[in-house]
Amino acid sequence: MSKTLSNLIFIVVISFCFANCYNPGTPTGGDKDITPPVIVKSIPENFSINFTDNEIEIYFDEYIKIKNLQKQLIISPPMDPEPEITPLGSASKHITIKIFDTLQPNTTYAFNFGESIVDNNEENPYPYYRYVFSTGDYIDSLSVRGTIIDAVNRKADEFVSVLLYDVDSTFTDSIIYKQKPKYITNTLDSTTTFKLENLKAGKYLMIALKDENSNYTFQQKTDKIGFLKDYITVSTDTLTTYTLKLFNEDIDFKATRPSLIAENKIAFGYEGDYKNMKINLLSNTPEGYESKITKDQEADSLLYWYKPKFEADSLLFLVSNKSYTDTLTVKLRTLEKDSLVIKQLQNRTLSFNENFEIEANIPLTTIDKEKISLLDKDSTKVNFTTAFDELNNRYTFIFEKKEQERYKMQMLPETFTDFFRNKNDTLNYSLSTKSYDDYGNVRATLKNVAYPVIVQLTSENGEVKEEQYSTKPEVLDFLNVSPGKYYLRVIFDANGNEKYDTGIYLLKRQPERISYYPELLDVRAGWDEIIEFTLQ
Repeated sequence: MSKTLSNLIFIVVISFCFANCYNPGTPTGGDKDITPPVIVKSIPENFSINFTDNEIEIYFDEYIKIKNLQKQLIISPPMDPEPEITPLGSASKHITIKIFDTLQPNTTYAFNFGESIVDNNEENPYPYYRYVFSTGDYIDSLSVRGTIIDAVNRKADEFVSVLLYDVDSTFTDSIIYKQKPKYITNTLDSTTTFKLENLKAGKYLMIALKDENSNYTFQQKTDKIGFLKDYITVSTDTLTTYTLKLFNEDIDFKATRPSLIAENKIAFGYEGDYKNMKINLLSNTPEGYESKITKDQEADSLLYWYKPKFEADSLLFLVSNKSYTDTLTVKLRTLEKDSLVIKQLQNRTLSFNENFEIEANIPLTTIDKEKISLLDKDSTKVNFTTAFDELNNRYTFIFEKKEQERYKMQMLPETFTDFFRNKNDTLNYSLSTKSYDDYGNVRATLKNVAYPVIVQLTSENGEVKEEQYSTKPEVLDFLNVSPGKYYLRVIFDANGNEKYDTGIYLLKRQPERISYYPELLDVRAGWDEIIEFTLQ
């Protein structure tokens, strides 16, 4: 071996040894910083009295930033206009609060930052920082606390605002629609408890809002509300813990501007409950005039169908609903006519608890049952009856279903005739059933119950899957339930109208009570779930 080659091998071996013997690894940078920022000073100092400034400076020991301020910050009492808080979106060692509102005399103000103040590197939050000052010569120190629950859902919403209104000589219950409260707090995220601090002694209205618009006034269309029936008194011996139940009010009825959306078809939009909505034509009608009303399945509208066509530029209608009335004008123009479309509402597989349904897009006026055949897999005729829902323009076909069976339904041409004398072409539907063993059963026995009640099986997200109404102590059997996870809930039907009724703030009416069985039910195919539910 040459000397040159020997030297080369020696260098390679030595390099390999160094590479394996000296392996410093990846620098770790030390332990992760988990320490929140520290406030070093505030100007003016926190909990100052006789406050007259319009600017506040808060200094920290490291660079911080403000995160999710709109959700986290609560100023109590509210300021109008709102103060300017900087910096937003950039790092700094101090926060500046500029006040533009004219402050009320002898009032304690609190800035509740939640967890919006975080350090710049690891975003460790300064936990629930509060900056408090008083325009008077003392800091109000009273407090109240409580819990938020939901009237319908098992869990309450996050970021629920709790508001106190001063009950003085100018107070009315309608104040919550138009004025901001005197004191505010919220539940922040992942909690259902609240605490209102630095309160002045006095009598107050307490409400809770899931305030979707963050304006601290109740908007019936968007906000959930909770309230106490009686006013509360805040004093030095206030020890009560309050519970507020959130619910959605039924929206007050209002008709929206109608419009012609197809030939001889007008959509009348609405807000609220349409069940008692009436549409009456005030314009003069041609000879042989007819009309029908159906529910739009895609929108909050009633569809007004009429014939024949009008030789006019517009039509005048009176829309009413209980105490509501309004006159509305519809401009007429030339549009295309709808074609008759009939569709089935169920999947091909029918459960034993459902019937077959079809729905049409134009009002159906006649049915010829002699043109309908229903056969099983052996081509044996199956008897059926029908029911017609005129408002929803829907036919239901009711027949005895056997397990593991296949059915064929045929509707020959001209089975159905619609409002405009259109007729259907041949319609064919294939249906089937499963075995009884493909489903589960739930037997529920209720204890300590005030009847009547509505008993429901719901999905995990609250959708009602099965329902029974009970007026007396009895065993309730939910048969042939599709396998899955369910909650059992009981609605106490206080007024006996066989439906859930929500609350109304102005009437001081709370929503009907709902109780959930504490465990999630696992309904399995071929199994019987037997439970006993003792209500509190």
